[in-house]
Amino acid sequence: MNLPVKNLKRSMEFFSNLGFEYNMKFTNDSAACMVMGKDIFAMLLDENFFQTFTDKNIIDAGKNIEVITCFSVDSKEQVDALIDKAKKAGGSSARPPTDYGFMYSRSFEDLDGHVWEVVSYSGEEPPKQEDV
Repeated sequence: MNLPVKNLKRSMEFFSNLGFEYNMKFTNDSAACMVMGKDIFAMLLDENFFQTFTDKNIIDAGKNIEVITCFSVDSKEQVDALIDKAKKAGGSSARPPTDYGFMYSRSFEDLDGHVWEVVSYSGEEPPKQEDV
């Protein structure tokens, strides 16, 4: 995944405060390779560098939604802790918590307005489609 950011250094600090690390082999003044898991990476790209990959306009993620990036952690407590870290690092809550029983979800906006959803699964089976 590639995300445009207005200030690469600030974005790297923000996500470092959430506990993410970077693969420095693929990080420079224009891009940062954020490690999200084994073989899962997010490329944070300076907007000018990001623009070299597309002829389309880059949206203002603070005003428009482009995508909701979702990832999971091991527990409801880890979801809450990550959202708290995001808020302390300068992000904001995107939505109130949602507890579906089998899945707990919260969202935050990063410094550029990108929405990140963090979920944990309880191990229970989700309801059958006809029960929803």
